[in-house]
Amino acid sequence: MGPLARTGMGVALACGVLVTAVSIGQSSDSSDKGHVKEISKGPYVALGDSYTSGPKIPPQTATPAGCDRSGRNYPALVAKELGLKAADFRDVSCSGATIPDLTTPQSTGNGTNPAQLSALNTDTRLVTLGIGGNDIGFSSMITKCVGTGTLFKLAERVTDITDKAPCEEKYTSGGTDKVAQKISTAGARLTRALNEIQRRAPEARVYVVGYPSILPAKGTRCGRGLPIAPGDVTFLREKQQELNTMLGERARAAGATYVDTFTPSAGHDACSPAATRWIEPLKPSSPAAMVHPNERGEQGMATAVLSTVKS
Repeated sequence: MGPLARTGMGVALACGVLVTAVSIGQSSDSSDKGHVKEISKGPYVALGDSYTSGPKIPPQTATPAGCDRSGRNYPALVAKELGLKAADFRDVSCSGATIPDLTTPQSTGNGTNPAQLSALNTDTRLVTLGIGGNDIGFSSMITKCVGTGTLFKLAERVTDITDKAPCEEKYTSGGTDKVAQKISTAGARLTRALNEIQRRAPEARVYVVGYPSILPAKGTRCGRGLPIAPGDVTFLREKQQELNTMLGERARAAGATYVDTFTPSAGHDACSPAATRWIEPLKPSSPAAMVHPNERGEQGMATAVLSTVKS
């Protein structure tokens, strides 16, 4: 995903503080799978959008600068935990990336990112892929729902809007769920991309990384931090879950492994307290793009990836 106006899921559309995380790299299981040892030799290629790249999380040193790639995003943390050498790790994730950007160059506000799959070859042993949010326009959805929610907040004095979902009405008008249609289209594109990854890197283990919980189960907790009508919070959360479900189904059908970051991020959404949240609200209190993972969130996602790799 890429930051709200530019970096996608940018919004939008991985319990406790996991800064120390479970030290996945120090598994007490003496029977570590052979594939883990093979993966730890690399090369490892990280693909994805801004939820992978980590916009505004320092240090931001990669090129092109427009990809907003952090040296402490989850791919970097995974590579470090696996003990990979710098030469055996390539992070080509980029803010704003969509599935087509995996196979074609992506123009950013500051430079062009080569087609992400060009980083793969027959030597690649590990691939992580976090993408899909920008394909369904989750960023613009959240922006529009925030605007609609603000108007409804002004009306709270005269009416109870707890169950109102004006944004949902917009996206499901005429009996057609426009978001569900986009998720289906993205699913077909993802299958083709996963097949291409397999073709280019036939020896690699591929992990499709889902999106962490962005919104709470109850919209009444968001308040000014993310002024979305409570009913629309429920709607957007359900759509995110539908997106993650699609990612999991398509990953398994293509022989890849799905990484669930939604479950471990429960209670760490953008509306949770600043000290524990993984996702920042409209006005971030930690270095991160709005409605994107902060460093705590990237660490949580790294832990989920490493746990799945080790399983």
